[in-house]
Amino acid sequence: MTSNERPSQISLRFLAEPTAVNFGGKVHGGTVMKWIDQAGYSCATAWSGSYCVTVYVGGIRFLRPIPIGHLVEVNAKIIYTGKTSIHVMVDVYSGDPKNIEKEQTTNCIIIFVSVDEDGKSTPVHNWEATTEEEKKLADYAQVLMELRKDIHKEHAKIFGEI
Repeated sequence: MTSNERPSQISLRFLAEPTAVNFGGKVHGGTVMKWIDQAGYSCATAWSGSYCVTVYVGGIRFLRPIPIGHLVEVNAKIIYTGKTSIHVMVDVYSGDPKNIEKEQTTNCIIIFVSVDEDGKSTPVHNWEATTEEEKKLADYAQVLMELRKDIHKEHAKIFGEI
């Protein structure tokens, strides 16, 4: 399979079940984060063709709660690749299953690294932006990488180097 045939996006759909309820009667934020990680992982591994590990989740925004019983759609798409990393944007939508319309509830960026059987990072296929929207998101991913450098510097001042 060539990198052109590899899927660069994936969608997961399911019903928000009562087992996911929080004390406020909505879907627990931790459950939403699990769904985000699962969709991101599925997208990254399909692209890389190898096992991937989550190395960063950032800018997660909970825009509105998800009611129990809603149809949930979790969309993950690649917005940038490095040598061994895959940057995935994940958007979560939900809505009454009786209606077509869904509202965005959550979004974030996740970075995965492709690893081999020994846990060592391995190269990934290069993803190239082709549409204006993809180019905008790829630029956004690069801006976030620069911002994270400053965050890591500040973190090191307080907690030391890792």
